[in-house]
Amino acid sequence: MHMKRTAAALSIAARLQIANAAVLVAAPRQTAAIPSWDLQSSAVVANDPASLSQTGLNTTSWHHVPVSKCTLMGCLIEAGVYTEKELFYSDNLRRVDGNQFLVPWIYRHEFLLDPGPGHHYFLRTHGISSRADIFLNGRQVAASSEQAGSYVGRTYEITNLVGKENALAIQVYPTDYYRDLALGWVDWNPWPADNGTGVWRDVEVKLTGPVKLDPMRVVTHLGTPLETAPANVTIKAKVHNLEDRPVTVTAAGLLTPVSGGRLVGWNQTFTLPPLSATDLILSKTITNPKIWWPRQWGAQPLYKATLTLHVANFHHPSDHATVTFGLRTITTTLNAHNDITFHVNTRPFQILGAGYTPNLFLRSSPSDWDTTLQYLLDLGFNTIRLEGKNEHPWLYAAADRLGVMILPGWECCDKWEAWEYNADLGVQPVPMWSDADYDIARRSMLHEAGMMQAHASVLGFLIGSDYWPDERATRGYLEAFETVDWEGPVIGSASKRGFSEQTGPSGMKMEGPYDWVPPGYWWNTEPAEERRGAAFGFGSELGAGVGTPELGSLREFLTGEEIESLWRNPNRSQFHMSRETSQFETRKIYNAALWKRWGAPSSLEDYLIKVQLMDYEATRAQVEAYSAMWNAKRPATGMIYWMLNNGWPSLHWNLWDYYMRPAGSYFGAKAGGKVENTAFDYVKREVWLVNRSLDKGGARKIEVEVMDMHGRSAYKGTAVVTTAPNSSQKILSLDEAFGNVTEPVFLRLLLWDAQGREQLLSRNVYWVAKDEDVLDWDKSEWYVTPASKYSDYTALNRLSPAQVAVSTAKGKTSTVDITLENKSAVPAFFVSLKLVDYQGRDVLPVTWDDNYVTVWPGESLAVQAKAPKGVDKENWQPSRVLVGGKNVDQGGVDLN
Repeated sequence: MHMKRTAAALSIAARLQIANAAVLVAAPRQTAAIPSWDLQSSAVVANDPASLSQTGLNTTSWHHVPVSKCTLMGCLIEAGVYTEKELFYSDNLRRVDGNQFLVPWIYRHEFLLDPGPGHHYFLRTHGISSRADIFLNGRQVAASSEQAGSYVGRTYEITNLVGKENALAIQVYPTDYYRDLALGWVDWNPWPADNGTGVWRDVEVKLTGPVKLDPMRVVTHLGTPLETAPANVTIKAKVHNLEDRPVTVTAAGLLTPVSGGRLVGWNQTFTLPPLSATDLILSKTITNPKIWWPRQWGAQPLYKATLTLHVANFHHPSDHATVTFGLRTITTTLNAHNDITFHVNTRPFQILGAGYTPNLFLRSSPSDWDTTLQYLLDLGFNTIRLEGKNEHPWLYAAADRLGVMILPGWECCDKWEAWEYNADLGVQPVPMWSDADYDIARRSMLHEAGMMQAHASVLGFLIGSDYWPDERATRGYLEAFETVDWEGPVIGSASKRGFSEQTGPSGMKMEGPYDWVPPGYWWNTEPAEERRGAAFGFGSELGAGVGTPELGSLREFLTGEEIESLWRNPNRSQFHMSRETSQFETRKIYNAALWKRWGAPSSLEDYLIKVQLMDYEATRAQVEAYSAMWNAKRPATGMIYWMLNNGWPSLHWNLWDYYMRPAGSYFGAKAGGKVENTAFDYVKREVWLVNRSLDKGGARKIEVEVMDMHGRSAYKGTAVVTTAPNSSQKILSLDEAFGNVTEPVFLRLLLWDAQGREQLLSRNVYWVAKDEDVLDWDKSEWYVTPASKYSDYTALNRLSPAQVAVSTAKGKTSTVDITLENKSAVPAFFVSLKLVDYQGRDVLPVTWDDNYVTVWPGESLAVQAKAPKGVDKENWQPSRVLVGGKNVDQGGVDLN
């Protein structure tokens, strides 16, 4: 018999469901995130969070979200209302009804607790965009004036509100990027319909005994020399007596290397008066400390400090905290040009990095981040910049473990930089900060600095991006840093537009470019006052605007007509470029250069290989120029490529695409980012030797060969030089090599370790035109310096076909070895390799020793592909390698 379920029956069912659930936190010192949510709009349910936070509510009509944190759009994706694939296809994102997010939404969860004598419960937030009312069991925990700011973390005692059955309701309010201190997107991509509103970081319930610990801080002092002198480690934490009586507390500390080794322990007993707090400070000396280094310079040993509080006559530990840290020093200096240089463990450290973005709906995961870091290291880069996208604690933990430097900070172009002196803000009048905004900003800094304080990977913090904060905001930020015992640099902004007297000049430049410039741009460094983003000083965000995905990715997010428009209608606005009001909504500048330099495309396939050629040479030249100019008269102290990745499928600004497919921009950057490398100066036609190691030196041999389009050697040369760690030097002039060039030629540079058994350290092949591109520096804009004349590579469209033999061997540990042999009399130009499974789908993620290679006549080249660590091997099953190039027909070979 079928019976209609009444509201009462549904309420009973809800109570049975919670009754069968486990207690969220069962014993003191435990903390747990709210694991899932029921979500609904206030336009659908009563706008009454007090009643919605009563237990037993019927939520069958709500959206059921099986994750602990998500923005509204992210939650609706998790609940099955939308899918990313559909949203990101074509211009479907436009069709999401943004009006539904103009009203508050409610996140709700029911959970069990087991209150007892001496138990104290706390609700902890770490970021809600961008303001919320919080209710528990029908009573208000916090108002939206208190829980305000996307980066504000609060701790609320809820001991007097909890019972065995509990219902939490969080009502979030619509976010406005220009009026809230939130997580905006500027012109990186279209804005999400919800403006990122929601519980984007975990909300936690914490249980303690009579005494509670605040988050621990670690202060380290290293001796000289670092590796042998004792290091002092001080653990700090505030201890709170939560009882209306004196308590005797024993604090037990433990310090140990994460990898194992000798333990250092200590105890301290003290008495706390009723309802009081004190700062607990425990110091120990580590003999023979293990020093943490960036990956290219050494190992990443980590230490763990734990602190446990015991209270007399209380049968459980009252509270417990742990923190992982590394022993290292980071400082900065300004040179005579006011350019910043970072120093890691007292060594000058050239930054080669890129700007990271999370998923458009903030749906990032630890596994995605691990792969991101492995890709970055594969490029030879050492740093990631976070502009207002500070993500989650696991990001910094992974960076500590893998040896990647992180440069976090606040974002540009919205409320974070709503200053009267900011003439570039996208809204007028400027929404000036209120007293409440200054408090939110200070609390945001307090939370983020506290989260990052102990992490060895954190290089510093940018308290401004395009513009510096005013004196009052700066003072609040610096007070927050002091409160959490911040040890790293605090930098006023990422540009030279101005600075606070409290921080001094930033030493960074932000003068573009962001759109296409030729390879010679980066090498054209004089006069510096006119050369903007060229390879000198510290470029905080700059690049040639490249990053066109390969066809397999394009088909994931563009219609057939949209794909064809890339070459048939090159000036068309592209939804997958940037915001429609942005300077970057078309590919006009990029395509104009492609048409001039390579000739009008004859087909989609022709266009796509030409864009990969353009992207490859663009990123390689930028990375090589900055690397080579490390020891110049005005040194290139660092650069942040714009950008590392995309928050959605994009046609530009990336080193790999949204689907983790590496293409031309990736492999160009990788070719330029080797620890030991040769680099070609397009302007002066010179060869540079780069050594970014900390411990490699000695004799090096450089072999140079220029070959024409017909396979004839036009020049050969050899040089033997001595290299030194952490240095660069000019070694050869190639004026003679290019003296009689009338059409494009190929230049191959081989770098060998000339000590003992020769080892090939790097191999670079360039295509060089008779005449270099000419830049019109006087017409430079903030986003580009236009070219007045272009190099002519059109003759390379007439290269004779090359035949490449391919042999493969599939390893047992998620590796594939491939050997290419050019059987022809002409170079096999720009040969790409791709792994596919038995269904023809790309095998991703993947790293390659090399790709988009140019193979000399008669030359054999070995290349290895591998799965990044942590990848599910069941889903990494290549069965075939596809091979093709500019003058090599597309084909495939089954894996042995």
